[in-house]
Parts: sequence; structure tokens; C-alpha cells
Amino acid sequence: MKKNSWSKIVQTFSRRSGLYILFFISVFLVISLLTAVQPAYRISSDVLRNWTKEMDSTIFYHLITMENRAYRQSFPEEGIEMPKLSSVLLQLTSNVKPTDPRSLLGNEIPGFAIFDNKLLMASDNDFTHFPIESNPPLEEVLREREAVLTEEEETEETEEIENEKTTGDRNVVFIYNTHNRESFLPHLPNESDPNAAMHGEINITKVSDRLSEALERKGIGTQVDNTDFGQLLNEREMEYHQSYEVSRDVVAEAVAGNKEIQYMFDLHRDALRRDKTTKTIEGEDYAQILFVIGTGHPNYEQNLKVATELHGLIEEAYPGMSRGVFQKDGSGGNNGVYNQDLADSALLIEFGGVDNTMEELYRSADALAEVFSSYYWDAEAVQSN
Repeated sequence: MKKNSWSKIVQTFSRRSGLYILFFISVFLVISLLTAVQPAYRISSDVLRNWTKEMDSTIFYHLITMENRAYRQSFPEEGIEMPKLSSVLLQLTSNVKPTDPRSLLGNEIPGFAIFDNKLLMASDNDFTHFPIESNPPLEEVLREREAVLTEEEETEETEEIENEKTTGDRNVVFIYNTHNRESFLPHLPNESDPNAAMHGEINITKVSDRLSEALERKGIGTQVDNTDFGQLLNEREMEYHQSYEVSRDVVAEAVAGNKEIQYMFDLHRDALRRDKTTKTIEGEDYAQILFVIGTGHPNYEQNLKVATELHGLIEEAYPGMSRGVFQKDGSGGNNGVYNQDLADSALLIEFGGVDNTMEELYRSADALAEVFSSYYWDAEAVQSN
């Protein structure tokens, strides 16, 4: 009996030792394979990130609780169900989410991939409120059109406000317009096509000037760039979709030439129609704004933080004026950076849509200046303390 027991022990030990040796040999071979292949064919962190970025977050939550049961205390009372293994495997192998038709349609229908982006912190959080960017041929952007402004809109001034605080001769905010010729249909009497709402003078740059004036009256020094990027594209024989390549040079030069710049705002107008870009607040119509954050670079978190904080403050002061914070990661042909890697607090702000009037846009610019000035001076007070 003892001899048989000893034989079984030896056999078991030999079997387990063989499995351990086989395991270590397999690990060694895998590591050798991963390090020996050319860099272009290796599994990089970006590949793993793309595999897992759209996975249900509850999967990772359950994995963590398997290692430390203390985390289970933070589960909601109704609990969080673990996704089915079949759904997870389908998602990993095909990038298709059974519960999200966008994951399938986005790969099959041209242009549908735009809806893979995320609209955060918005009351109307659905696909119909996602921003639409006009992308007409450059010759259409530069075409001469008739444009009109009423006398009141042309001469309207911001409210005089006495402000004890001031940045002095420091211009801490930089405003520019990558798509500087984006205009508005109410001021283009012979135009009805939203994609053709372009003009060389009556355009989004007037909103930038208005915002600058309002910030200056709040004691915040502001620098506005008036470069005609549409004309610059034409001179360089580039296409309209290359606008950010051209504006990047101007922004980089501005940042290098003025070390006092703390915030950068790139103002645009959306191509959505009036019912998606207008909010009535206390009897007056406001052109809604939307913060767009490019996540196609590694240091976007600070920009996202500033945008979400401003959105929250606007919701308190002017409920509904902000449409939220929209993230674009560069997929589906999007830029994904928008020059926002050049500063820690750089925002792209969509002001209204093609159907908004200058009166509504100016009203929103004044409101944003009011909210931003409180945000800015509060931040300065914290830093000084």
C-alpha cells in the first residue's frame, strides 16, 4: 500500500511539474514572439485601449471586486449585473454592442460613425442634438453673398459694468475662429442652404468681438485674432477640411508670443436648425452654446474639466443655455484635437446655429462673459490664497 501511495504522489508531482514547466515555456515563447516581431505588428497599448474602451464598465467593476470584496459595499442596493460572457466576446471580436445599433451601423453606413462620440452633461442627450459641422467646398465658402444687419444689431453695445478687479495690461484670454466665415441665414437674405451660410464679414467673428468686449468690461484682458482662415486656405491652395492645420500656426504663434494666455476659445456656429440651438429664458431667446472637447491627444482632461465646470455654472445662471459638453476622439474623420493640445484650458465653443440672429448670439456672448468672469476671478482668488 505504501509503495502504491508513494507512486501516486510521484506521478502527481511529475504531472504538476510538467504542467508548470509547460506553462513557463509557453509564457517565454509568447514574450519572445511579442518582442521579436517588428514594432508595427506588436500589440501596443493603443490596440488594447481600442479593444476595451467601449466595453461595459461594470465588467471591470466586477473584476476589481473579485480581488477585493470591500469594493462590493459601494454597489447600489439593487446591484449591478455582470454582462453576459457571450456579449463581451462578441464585442471584443467584432466591435459590435448588442445593445447599441450604432456599433453596427457605424461600420456599414458612411457618415454614421459621427454618432460614436459622446454628449456629456446635457438635458437633451440624444443623437439629434449632436453638433453638425458644415464642410462645403472652399469656393462655396469664399463666394460673395449679400448680408444685412439691422441698425440696432450693428450699433448694439454691451452693458457698462464697473469691475474692481482687472488683469491690467495682461491679455489672459485668446479668442479666434478657425471657421471664421461661418454665418447665419437670417442675415443672408438670398440664402437658404445651411451648408452655404458663409460670409466674409457678417459671421461668427462678430460674436468673438462681442465676447471680447464683454470680458474686457469684466476686467479680463482679451486678445482676438482676426485672421481670415478661409482666404488663407485659398492662398495656400488647401481644402476647407484643412482649416485646423492653418489655424494651428496662428494659435501656436499667439501662445509663444504671449505667455500670459490662460484660456483659448475657438468660436464656431453649428449647422443644426433653430429648434435645436435656441432657448427661451425669462422671455428672451438665447443662442445655445456647446463645448466641444477633442480627446485625440493625451492631455485633454484639463480642457474637459474647464468645460464641465463652465457648463455647470451656466446651467445655474441660465438654465438650458448650454447644450452640454461634446467629446470628439478623432474617429470617423473628425479632427479630434482642435489645437487644444497647445494649452491647458482650450475650448471649442459652438455658438447657436444657422438660424440664430445676432441679437440672440450677442445675448449669449454677454451671458457667457458674465459666467466666465465669475469662474475666472474665483479661480484667481484660490490661486492667490
